Amino acid sequence: MKARDLDAVILCGGLGTRLREETEFKPKPMVEIGGRPILWHIMRRYHRFGVRRFILCLGYKGEVIRDYFLNYRLRQCDVTVNLRSHEIQVHGEDLTEDWEIVLADTGDDAMTGARLNRALKHVRSDTFFATYGDGVADIDVEALLAAHVRAGRQATVTAVHPSSRYGEIDVAHDAVRTFLEKPQVADGWINGGFFVFSRSAFQGVGDDAGLVLEADILPKLAARGQLTAYEHGGFWQCMDTYREMVALNQIWATGAAPWA
Repeated sequence: MKARDLDAVILCGGLGTRLREETEFKPKPMVEIGGRPILWHIMRRYHRFGVRRFILCLGYKGEVIRDYFLNYRLRQCDVTVNLRSHEIQVHGEDLTEDWEIVLADTGDDAMTGARLNRALKHVRSDTFFATYGDGVADIDVEALLAAHVRAGRQATVTAVHPSSRYGEIDVAHDAVRTFLEKPQVADGWINGGFFVFSRSAFQGVGDDAGLVLEADILPKLAARGQLTAYEHGGFWQCMDTYREMVALNQIWATGAAPWA
């Protein structure tokens, strides 16, 4: 089994209330890093490993995501529009990525588990990737899949080290030896998204819109011994706040973003 054989389902329907400066008029996956939506960055990471079919679980302001991809090529090139004949001529190279995208309306008020369950009708194989639409990482998608296959369980979650909210100081006596501004902590693991699921993980869960992946599905899988942890010690950063959005844009501006 190779990554290129699987679909990737991306959760794109949350309200993003902690990033209200940006999400009042667009969904959080459309907040930009370096002039491109974070959703695009996530998809590019998967595509690096051959994944080319994406199912986007739309909800809050899903029409913004629909418009972006329905007009994707027109956004990249010079265009001539004949208003009388309604003909459109696109000039220049075809810069469009080789992606197939399913824009799936999973409901304005659905929770994460319900969105994934409703998207299953579009997934072609028994095994599929899934992730949130608001976090980037330098994750090795092929290694993640290999870990899932080796374990033989119904689901795999990527465990990551969270970023500290504070600067870290290494003190010897009264002298500071090193100072790191908001590093990733070395101890402790959290849910970093970037899942692999088998369809059987969602068997019998029902279609309740309030079904929460993190509270209703993953704990039950863990209790049955059906949840694997893939430990990713590299770069990972979600974009929950305005400060995190600024930090990700600063990293991208260096030209050496780890997830690129």
